[in-house]
Amino acid sequence: MLTHLSLFSGIGGIDLAAEWAGFETVGQCEWADYPTKVLEKHWPNVSRWRDIRELTMESFFARTNRTTVDLISGGFPCQPHSVIGKRLAEKDERHLWPEMLRVIRELNPTWVIGENVNGILSTIHDSVCSDLENCGFEVRTFNIPAIAVGAHHYRYRVFIVCVAKGKSRSQAYKEGNANRGEGQTRPDIGCSYRQTAPGIDWETYKPGVLGMAYGLSSKLDRYKHNERHKCLGNAVVPQQVYPILRAIADILRGDLWITKHS
Repeated sequence: MLTHLSLFSGIGGIDLAAEWAGFETVGQCEWADYPTKVLEKHWPNVSRWRDIRELTMESFFARTNRTTVDLISGGFPCQPHSVIGKRLAEKDERHLWPEMLRVIRELNPTWVIGENVNGILSTIHDSVCSDLENCGFEVRTFNIPAIAVGAHHYRYRVFIVCVAKGKSRSQAYKEGNANRGEGQTRPDIGCSYRQTAPGIDWETYKPGVLGMAYGLSSKLDRYKHNERHKCLGNAVVPQQVYPILRAIADILRGDLWITKHS
């Protein structure tokens, strides 16, 4: 079984894509009330934390009877980096990357996916990558728009994809290597994209359905509509991250074999 811990889960966009790829989510962490209700509905039996500062190695073991997972994902808060905010980065009280990094250090997973908005590329992206490299991970960044997977809006999302050096190649590939010939290798899947998307006005690029956004009527159940709209706006479109998760799952199962290029 491939295991996944979800941090800053929102309404579970990455979790859903992880499920499609073959992972079982064994833990979720989400602060806000409304998305937590969504998670409770769709993943009722998953251990859950509300405050990431309370997610420790000890509490994780107590609730899951596990000491680690194959994959940790987390869309740490984007408000400090979003182009529509003040962009205070590390000076913003919502800067919770250090807490995600602490969980990664404590649980020592094989793979990590950090997710954020396009604006992070000009704030703390380089320091996040350095933090992960200092923890023994190889790091690649992907910048993928939702429109690339069929959505009616750009919604660029940055995915920082990391694998523990030596850990996956010495363990995950050993079994697959015995059944593969020399010509059945695949080059490194990582590519770095640090370009910045042009300024995007939601009013210009939102779906052209009168009175609706994300398919939800603006005049139906306004309070819940606003909550849903906010959650969807913060969420990852599952199809954006699914190819990355599927590749990671294939590697862990030995269905995809990667060789390291010098």
